[in-house]
This record gives sequence, structure tokens and C-alpha cells, in this order.
Amino acid sequence: MSAIRSIISRSRSHRVVQDATPAAAAAAPNHGMDSSCWANMPQELLREVLLRIEASETSWPPRKSVVACAGVCRSWRHITKDIVRVPELSGKLTFPLSLKQPGPRDILLQCFIKRCRTTQTYYLYLSLTSALADDGKFLLAARKSRRATCTDYIISLDADDMSKASSTYVGKLRSNFLGTRFTVLDGLPPHAGAKLVRSRSTRPISLKQVSPRVPAGNYPVAHISYELNMLGSRGPRRMHCVISFSFLRSKSNLTGDSGPTPGPRKAGLVLKNKSPRWHEHLQCWCLNFHGRVTVASVKNFQLVAAPENGVAGPEHEQIILQFGKVGKDLFTMDYRYPISAFQAFAICLSSFDTKIACE
Repeated sequence: MSAIRSIISRSRSHRVVQDATPAAAAAAPNHGMDSSCWANMPQELLREVLLRIEASETSWPPRKSVVACAGVCRSWRHITKDIVRVPELSGKLTFPLSLKQPGPRDILLQCFIKRCRTTQTYYLYLSLTSALADDGKFLLAARKSRRATCTDYIISLDADDMSKASSTYVGKLRSNFLGTRFTVLDGLPPHAGAKLVRSRSTRPISLKQVSPRVPAGNYPVAHISYELNMLGSRGPRRMHCVISFSFLRSKSNLTGDSGPTPGPRKAGLVLKNKSPRWHEHLQCWCLNFHGRVTVASVKNFQLVAAPENGVAGPEHEQIILQFGKVGKDLFTMDYRYPISAFQAFAICLSSFDTKIACE
């Protein structure tokens, strides 16, 4: 395997592709690479080599060799794209594009969020071990910006660049004045026909970020609301999330009940927080986080799919997103299909806002 990595390193001619998507790599000039000896490898042998590389790297960032393979030449790129599966099927994050794709079906992908109070910045990491706090792999960052009538959380791929005009801009979370209603806005259209939300605060998008043919701006992909808590600070918050989707899945398949449909379809998913149980001995409301949360907090929550007809089945007990406190400024975030890391991060950011009207 080391010999293969050496070949990849020499063939790339010092091109940086670790954080590039296959589409970005395709746009890069590689005339010399396509005429190299590596481009003429037998397809069967090349597929076997790439399959072994894919199987040997189970997490990100060690999967940098998988990404490097996509940057060797066009034939390597096509086969790599065919072999590497989306997070929904593989449970792995390979490219930055994976952050906007649905999470794995069979497991909760474990992440954690670090908060910096002085700069009002939040950092999302992928957990690389089972420990509650490890070094992790940096995924996304968000910075809070308070305005006269609302609050914005700008979400970026760069921990140091939170500008909406930057090429690393991903999207943002916007709240109302009371902090009870939030809208998750994607920086790029999530599907054909997505409606652009215009506002006075909209600033120009960097031309380096996307193709000029793709309209960049604010596209709503989720809405979050917090309801009045009749128990005051003694009771848990009541959340309600509506997430829109557009991909090759039926609506019932959002909970894993059926297979793909023949064509694309817009669908929506309603999430609600799982009702906690009152613990008589501890005299508090409790949820089972299976060891992923260690500190009691009003911010802790678990989201499940809300039944459409009011009758809950076993599939509505499946946790889609859970968030909880493990330290003064450290929180765990675990998510799964059908939401993405970007959507899960934005929903968790809404929990940090003070909600005077609900508590």
C-alpha cells in the first residue's frame, strides 16, 4: 500500500487535492496526467487497486489517499467516484460535499462541538475515537453575529474565515428577534427550483465559490421553532423542526421503510424532541443518551420523526439527532439519515441562543 501511495504522490505533481471534490478536480487542468502511464493501467487492475485503498481507509482524514486517487487523472477519477459511496451507505465522510449529504442509515455519526465564548464561535469536529473528547477532524465552524432584529450564525468550511463573501461559505442560521424561530439557509440551491430568499443584508458571493451558472445566495432548507414551556426553567425545551429534501427517495423512505422511487421528489420531514421522563429519585427530567451526555442542561435534546397521523410507531422512536453537554464549552452531536452534518450543526446552533419567551 505504501508503494501505491508513493505512485500517487509522484503522479500528482505536487497538486493539492486533499480537500477538493471530484467536480473541482475535474475542472483542474490535467492534460499531462491523462497521457501518463498511470492513465493507461488496465481497468480491472486499477479498480482492484482502488478498491483496496478504499477498504484500507475507514475514516477521515486518513482517507486522504482516496481523495488523492481522484486527482491522479481522469480515468482514476471516474473509477474512484464509482467506488466511493455516499455517507448514507458507507457511514464515512470523504469530501466536503459529504457535509451536505444525508448521514448513515444504520448508525449515529458521532461528532462534537467546541464553543469559544469570547469570540462567540462554534467548531464542529468528527469524532475519530469513542472518547467523548478527542482531537477529532475539523468539519465546520460558525460565528454568531447579532443584528438589530435578528441573530445570524455564519457557517463556514474555514475556522478562520467567516465571511459570506468567502469561497468557504456554506450557509447560515438566522433567528427572529425573540430567538424562538430559526431558518437554516444554504449558500447554494439544494435542488432545482429552490427559491432564493433576498434580504438587505445579502452581500455579494465570491466568484471563486461556485460556477457563474449557479445562483448563490440564501436558500431555506429547514425551519426550527421553540414553543412556550409551561413548566418554566424546570422543564425541557419543546422543539419543532421542518426539514425539506429533494432527492431520489420516497417520503416514507425518510424513516427507512421503502426503497428508491423512479424519479426525483420533493419531500419534507418533521422532527420533534423526544419527550423525557421524570426521574423521581433525581427529581429531574431525564433522557437516555447512552453515555454520550454527562452534564444536565436545558440545551440537551433528542430529535425523532413526528408521526403524520398522530399515531407513533417503532420508527418514530429512532433518534435522528441528539445533542448534549459534556463540559463547560464542549457538546456532543450525533446525527444520522436523512439529515446532513450541515443541517444537524445548524439545528444544534439554535439551541445555544437564549430564549426568554420560552423559559
